[in-house]
Amino acid sequence: MFQQFRRRMQVILPALVRLVVVAALAMAAAAAFGIEAGLWVALLVVGLFFALHLHYLSLLGAWLEQPSLATIPEGWGSWAEVLNRLYKARRASESDARRLEESEARFRRMISALPEGIVLVDAALQIEWCNPVAEQHLGIRLQADQGLRITNLVRDPPFIAYLTSTSFDEPLRFRPLSNPSMALSVCVIEYEPARSIIMSRDVTQAERLDAMRRDFVANVSHELRTPLTVVSGFLETLLDAQPPLEPLRHRHLGLMHEQAIRMNRLVEDLLMLSRLEAEETPLIDEDIDVPWLVAELEAEARALSGGRHEIAASAEPMRIRGSRDELRSAFGNLVSNAIRYTPSGGRIALAWREQDEGAVFEVRDSGIGIAQEHLPRLTERFYRVDRSRSRETGGTGLGLAIVKHVLVRHQGRLLVDSAPGQGSTFRAWLPAARLQSAPAALKQAA
Repeated sequence: MFQQFRRRMQVILPALVRLVVVAALAMAAAAAFGIEAGLWVALLVVGLFFALHLHYLSLLGAWLEQPSLATIPEGWGSWAEVLNRLYKARRASESDARRLEESEARFRRMISALPEGIVLVDAALQIEWCNPVAEQHLGIRLQADQGLRITNLVRDPPFIAYLTSTSFDEPLRFRPLSNPSMALSVCVIEYEPARSIIMSRDVTQAERLDAMRRDFVANVSHELRTPLTVVSGFLETLLDAQPPLEPLRHRHLGLMHEQAIRMNRLVEDLLMLSRLEAEETPLIDEDIDVPWLVAELEAEARALSGGRHEIAASAEPMRIRGSRDELRSAFGNLVSNAIRYTPSGGRIALAWREQDEGAVFEVRDSGIGIAQEHLPRLTERFYRVDRSRSRETGGTGLGLAIVKHVLVRHQGRLLVDSAPGQGSTFRAWLPAARLQSAPAALKQAA
């Protein structure tokens, strides 16, 4: 507060001193030559001060039209303090502007050096800035395309659909029409209410390695199928041999046959997962009667359970479009998991109903449940919550990975709700676009 008062007095004090001097001169003139002479002296000096102020005001106005640190005028009296402060403020402002420009230049150089493409867009998806990597990825040019809508420049349908959607939880992978040999992963980050960052990453090499992995797994699995079938066949023959084998030898052969069956099941799951992951594998669109499919799954659940569980099933009359074999496999995996991880005497409920602008196949059990930290990783290959129990129940560790890929191919998703000791609920959600309305008479009968 005191500093502010002192700075104000530094401006006002010279003017007050001059007023005191004018008053003293006027009083001296009045004493020597009369009051009229004193008034004329006061008027003359005040007029000179007024003209001086007008002069400095005109200099200040002219300088404000083209402000520059080199051309700021010099002053006298109070104007000297005012213009000196203006000079310091201008110098600080220009210094801050230079630092800001240098920081912005360093920031842009840093972004330009990133291996990812960066595009800054406004709420209308108009390009504000991009780095050279983004120009290479998306086929745009900053100098020519700045201010243009990016969806008018990059005409790939998946890219346009992704940017105009409202959900950016998962990145988009696509091959741009401008360079089909390159695979891009694109994500959107909203950093202001009216601005977003579009990040692109070249994942061509990663996709190539992933394809090599899939081919290797598929080829090895295919090569293992024949010898496993032969081994299983000979083991069955030996187990059924007459006269019966010795108990110890029969037990050893039984264990070998059981493991051969398990390996064969693993090979079949690996082959199916490879087919699902292969982009060139087309999705077969069939008309599926949902109640009939649920009835099949209920019969399979009862066979797997062997009377050890209480099983209930319900299905709203409905038909869907999709691959019957893939959906049958996915839903069957959910049912078999519920049987494996629910102790004897437990309850398992299967249900199909419309929900959340689509339909849901739900499997609810009263089993051992799953801890929260395991839920995000359930669909990873060979991920097991309890490895020892999985081996005992004969699981391959690929069931939920198959479920995930089947649902992705049908534009669906898997939802899991579980807690230790409270059972689990698995929901396979399919969008409304895959549903077909059942006849009204059928709904009434149901």
